Amino acid sequence: MDKDKVKQIVLDIIAEIAPDEDLNDVKSDIRLRDQLDLDSMDFLDIVMELRKQHGIDVPEPEYRELESLDSCANYLLPKFEAGAAA
Repeated sequence: MDKDKVKQIVLDIIAEIAPDEDLNDVKSDIRLRDQLDLDSMDFLDIVMELRKQHGIDVPEPEYRELESLDSCANYLLPKFEAGAAA
């Protein structure tokens, strides 16, 4: 697992919950909500899909860690690695 794979997982989840969004030009370092038409419910769906599909729990105080693709990768990579080691 690497950061690019984590970013792709997040993009795949966004594609599932917001299929009309064009994800081809998403910038890694800009807040996802600034680039895409995602509301707070969409964001919660991302968090729920991470839990459902990958067993990763993101506590509410840490939601800010998922603002951009870069921050998602930085935050989620250790969680994916810990899950793989378990």
